[in-house]
Order: sequence, then structure tokens, then C-alpha cells
Amino acid sequence: MPGVDRATEDVLGSVGPRLRALRRARGITLADLAGVTGVSESTLSRLESGQRKATLELLLPLARTYGVPLDDLVGAPRTGDPRIHPRPIHRFGMIFIPLSRQPGGTHAFKMIIPARPEPPAPDPRTHEGSEWLYVLTGRLRLLLGERDLTLAAGEAAEFDTSLPHWLGSADGGLVELLVLFGPQGTRAHLRTPPARPPGGDGRG
Repeated sequence: MPGVDRATEDVLGSVGPRLRALRRARGITLADLAGVTGVSESTLSRLESGQRKATLELLLPLARTYGVPLDDLVGAPRTGDPRIHPRPIHRFGMIFIPLSRQPGGTHAFKMIIPARPEPPAPDPRTHEGSEWLYVLTGRLRLLLGERDLTLAAGEAAEFDTSLPHWLGSADGGLVELLVLFGPQGTRAHLRTPPARPPGGDGRG
């Protein structure tokens, strides 16, 4: 690209994959995004694939929809203050605090389900990917296909998000949890210590 340095080219080249990863992490389809932003589905598709150049006119409505600054969409490097200031995202009556910033792969969130005297009616949804969650506080109700599960603090679950699923409070109280969301075929791998032999004390 004449007149554009290599660093700028690298930043612009990362916009498409970053936008695609962000949309999939939110469980939003191109059609849904087009309806909210007013940008055509074909334009959004070409923007994500790198066939359409990112412009301020296209990025502004996306930044507003996702609730993130423009710097996050283009991956512009931050200077000076090394602290991270995640911006809460409000969706489906819940609060999502992004804990990771990479454009692809697994995304980490802290999810907060506010306390409500009358919890909303379950509305199971599906989308591509896999999800791992760990309950920090409260009691989580997880609807997964035909199963209705209650997870207490310290319990975890992992599932394919192509199954209809819904998260809510089991008793109307506050629930806080950590969530790892990955693309289709990706699962969380947790390192655990090797099991001790029966009757052994673990010493050689």
C-alpha cells in the first residue's frame, strides 16, 4: 500500500480477524450485526475477511455495538500506562468483563449475573464454539439441552455451545463466574497432578 508503513499495514491487516473473533465471542451472527449497525451483511463479511478496507465510517458503529474503544478493534498499541482497563459489556441482563485481548483463539471473561427478586425466564440459545465456566460466588443455573443443572461456588462445567444453553441465577442471588470461550473444536485443557497409586504415600 503506497504511503503506508509496514507497522500500519500490520495493524490494518489484523482488523478483520479481530472483528470476526470478537463477533463470534459474543455469539452474534452477521445478520444480527447488520441489523444493529446498519452496515450490510456483505460489507461486514468482506471486512472480516480482509477484502474490504477498514474505515472510520465502518468501525464506529461496530465499536458502539460491541461497547469497546476503537483502539481495541484495530489492536493499536497502548503506551505509557501498563494497566489494563477492561470495559464491562452489558448483554442479556448480565455483565461481561473481558479478561483477554488477543484477536483469535480462546477468550476469557468474568461474568456477573446480578441479583434479581424475579429471575428472567430461560431463553436457551446456540452458537458455534465451546465454553468452560467456573463459579466464583453464588449458585448458577445451567440449562444445557434437556439437562437442568445447579452449580455452586467452586464447581465447573464445559460444553459445546451448539447445544441450546442458558445461564442464570439458581436462587435469584448474585452469581459471579469465569468463562473461557473458544472457537469450534477448541476445549479448555486443565493441568492436574498425577494420581497417587492406591495405598501409596506419594514418595519414591
